[in-house]
Amino acid sequence: MVKKIILIGFLIFIPISIAAHFLEWGKLMVFIAAGLAILPLAGWMGTATEEIAVVLGPSWGGLLNATFGNATELIIALVALNEGLVNVVKASITGSIIGNLLLVLGLSMLLGGLKYKEQSFQPVVARVNASSMNLAVIAILLPTAVNYTSYGIDQPTLQRLSVAVAIVLIFVYGLTLLFSMKTHAYLCDVGMAEGEGTSSASEAKPEKGGAKADSESEHKPNLKLWVAALLGATLLVAIESELLVDALEAATEQLGLTGLFTGVILLPVIGNAAEHATAVTVALKDKMDLSLSVAVGSSLQIALFVAPVLVLAGWVLGQPMDLDFHPFELVAVAVSVLIANSISSDGRSNWLEGTLLLAAYTVLGLAFYFHPVIEGIG
Repeated sequence: MVKKIILIGFLIFIPISIAAHFLEWGKLMVFIAAGLAILPLAGWMGTATEEIAVVLGPSWGGLLNATFGNATELIIALVALNEGLVNVVKASITGSIIGNLLLVLGLSMLLGGLKYKEQSFQPVVARVNASSMNLAVIAILLPTAVNYTSYGIDQPTLQRLSVAVAIVLIFVYGLTLLFSMKTHAYLCDVGMAEGEGTSSASEAKPEKGGAKADSESEHKPNLKLWVAALLGATLLVAIESELLVDALEAATEQLGLTGLFTGVILLPVIGNAAEHATAVTVALKDKMDLSLSVAVGSSLQIALFVAPVLVLAGWVLGQPMDLDFHPFELVAVAVSVLIANSISSDGRSNWLEGTLLLAAYTVLGLAFYFHPVIEGIG
């Protein structure tokens, strides 16, 4: 209930951001207002997706959740890509992976561990996620390695390599959906069963058998309403993303921030805020399986789906988007994956492990803050 009130309250920043743009209140004001406006819209997109998923059933609902899980980040990135801010887009991909693995998972383990001495989750799911993340790191590492170890490689060749790798990653992403929703769905039964807890549907989740029918009948008639809400929120996110990206360079300059820090830290926090809140909330309810699924699953989706889609979109838009990342970004992703996999491998978590993840995120954030401006990104 508190989350809904906050989301409704933050909607005031939608007209404020639009007014700031047309009345020329300054790029910094537009940037801040648009960023705050995206927060509740991302939350409503998540809520609408979950409500529709309840109506459609586990299979279609799972696919819908997978498709719209990172829609906000994808929309922001597409707008930035269309504006030619390719390096900012790459930085946001890096930041989303790091943020979910270290910040979101760290907060969940810390706060959940303070309330419960120790929490458990299925280690087999953690191992599958770890293997998939390892593949993602290898996939984004190789184009960069090819570029740095080859003399005279041209941009079109690197672009073609990235497109080929992107197609492989999307294929693997499809296989992970098939694995988790069909052939090995029983491994995710806990997360699927508790997944309703992230939406208002779970608030009506029956504690006694007689309330079950009432809960189902309450939500199924609202399909058209929630579809309209999802489409409306998506449209508004696109508009606010346009305002955000348009003011990005001028605002970050006024704030004294580099484009690298903005792309890695600020934009992912804005796009992922709703998922951050969901992961922490369910961890506080001792549902660490679901919290891990939200945090790590979002990172996987960024690496295996969003990044490849952006590569293909850049190809279509005529923007040279490839998987040739800055080496420092790759180091940050590799470190994040390594420590997250190490901590989650035993299927148990506590507050100290959460603190370690947050400390790693803080150190990386400081490194990105003090990192000198990279050509084309600052």
